Amino acid sequence: MSRPFVVEQAPALRWAIVVTIAALAALCIAWETALAPLRPGAWMLSLKAVPLLLALPGMVAGKVRTMQWWSMLTMLYLTEGLVRATSESGAAVPLAWAEVALATLAFALILAWCRIVRAPVEQTAG
Repeated sequence: MSRPFVVEQAPALRWAIVVTIAALAALCIAWETALAPLRPGAWMLSLKAVPLLLALPGMVAGKVRTMQWWSMLTMLYLTEGLVRATSESGAAVPLAWAEVALATLAFALILAWCRIVRAPVEQTAG
C-alpha cells in the first residue's frame, strides 16, 4: 500500500464514518422520540445517542483511539438493533434493521480506516 493511497483514502473514509455515526445518532433520537417510541412520552431511550454525539469530535479529528474504541462500541448498537428487530413489531422493526445496517457499516468503515492509517507504520516497522 503506497503512501499516496493513504493520503487520498483516509479523509474520505473518515468523513464516511462521521456521516454514518451522525446518521445512527439521528436515527436513535428520532426513533425513540417520534417515529416509534416504546410508549408515548418515553424519550429517555433517546439518550443512547449521547455517546455517539460525544465521539463525533474525535472522529472528525481522526483520532485513532476514538476510532478503535468505536469499532468495539458500535457492536452495542448492532446488538440492540438485532434484539429489537426480532422482538418488537410494527414501525420499530424497520427502524431496528436500519440501526443494524448503520452499525454494521460504521464498524466496517472504521476497520478499513484503521487499516489504512496504520499501514504506513507497519510498513516502516517491518
